[in-house]
Amino acid sequence: MPASQTSEKLSFTSTNESAPAVDLREALLTGQAPDGGLYMPSRFPRLSKDELESFRGKPYHEIAADVIGRFATGIIDPALLAELCGDAYNFPVPLEQVFDRVYVMRLDRGPTASFKDFAARMMARLISQFLREDRRELTILTATSGDTGSAVASAFHGLPGIRVVVLFPIGEVSTRQRKQMTTLGGNITAIAVDGKFDDCQAMVKRAFGDADLRRIPLSSANSINIGRLIPQSVYYFHAWSRLTNGDEPIVICTPSGNFGNMMGAVFAREMGMPVKRIVVPVNENDEIPRFLATETYATVEPSVACLSNAMNVGNPSNLARLAAIYGGKIDAKGVTHRAPDLKALRRDIFSTSISDGRTRSTIVSAWKKHKLLLEPHGAVGWAGFEDYIAQEPLNGLPAVVVETAHPAKFPDEIERNLGFTPEVPDSLSALESLPEKCERMRADYDAFKEYLKNNF
Repeated sequence: MPASQTSEKLSFTSTNESAPAVDLREALLTGQAPDGGLYMPSRFPRLSKDELESFRGKPYHEIAADVIGRFATGIIDPALLAELCGDAYNFPVPLEQVFDRVYVMRLDRGPTASFKDFAARMMARLISQFLREDRRELTILTATSGDTGSAVASAFHGLPGIRVVVLFPIGEVSTRQRKQMTTLGGNITAIAVDGKFDDCQAMVKRAFGDADLRRIPLSSANSINIGRLIPQSVYYFHAWSRLTNGDEPIVICTPSGNFGNMMGAVFAREMGMPVKRIVVPVNENDEIPRFLATETYATVEPSVACLSNAMNVGNPSNLARLAAIYGGKIDAKGVTHRAPDLKALRRDIFSTSISDGRTRSTIVSAWKKHKLLLEPHGAVGWAGFEDYIAQEPLNGLPAVVVETAHPAKFPDEIERNLGFTPEVPDSLSALESLPEKCERMRADYDAFKEYLKNNF
């Protein structure tokens, strides 16, 4: 039954299992649960075969309204949600054939040329709508290793009642990624942190649990917010609807750092989309492949600075959600309180670590062999997909490999490895002449706390 015809409101509970259940509105506005856990749906809405089949004839924004609406029953009017989706998803989502039934899904055609646009634009519209209805204001804290900050800053820029603070590691973002955060001004504050992404993420998480900051209404637009994951499930339904026949399963390959994008694929599978395997390549921050191999989870501290900088995460937040899907409980510090079902995890998830050297060689080989232009994150994804099919041939099944950012965001690597500069989309070329404004801070929570108290 379509979401518009259901009446049961879905609740969301914390992965730490000691916070009250909330609805989507509260989960979205709060970001992190008060017990420090991450919100998860108490159950996954299931799509029937006929409902999945109906996606084949729908444009992207209509699939989005249907999928998101399953989680938003009783929270937002379906007609308004459809309008918001039409406004958010006004750019193409190309599926580029590489060979046979293997495709690359390019999620880089939005306003900041990254897959983060898909969730950030939807979140901005929903949060803005809820704040207007409640006559509330909100300060959004976001840590970024690359593309999250720019997408969030762009999506929320200029919206009344919302202030955004973006923390990023000063030495680990590209020039264009930095400028997408530092040239907006207005209600957007960019803070360059002398540290790692994990330092930025820890500062943001700690702020949410700090009683001294409760006078400041805080939320998050990182993938700790459930509002990031639900929209990210949509493009997997889009790919499945275009590449499969009947109830045929698909292989999904998603390069990952904080594992929010991968969790979008898990959500789609839990909602009934047929999935053969989810392939999760990482860079040299290899805590997840080691976890699957050894059954012992250990963080990478400090995280390793790699070419695929948006994936430089040594302790992915969304591991807590993945563990919860498989009956486990892992907290924000990476402590295992209850082991997930590792046998089922290995059955469903394949993960491999890709070095910087192989990332570069894959950029070259993908171009020479397939005329497939990849930036470092996409190259990690493609190399991981090659590892997977070497062990488990597709045997005719369709597969989609996710390219998460536009190659023009990493022109130096393309030039160094391929000898030419990628064409720059208008969304990026406009940055070159804009002035930057940025705060700078050491990786120290007390300094960050004082900054928030003094300025917000």
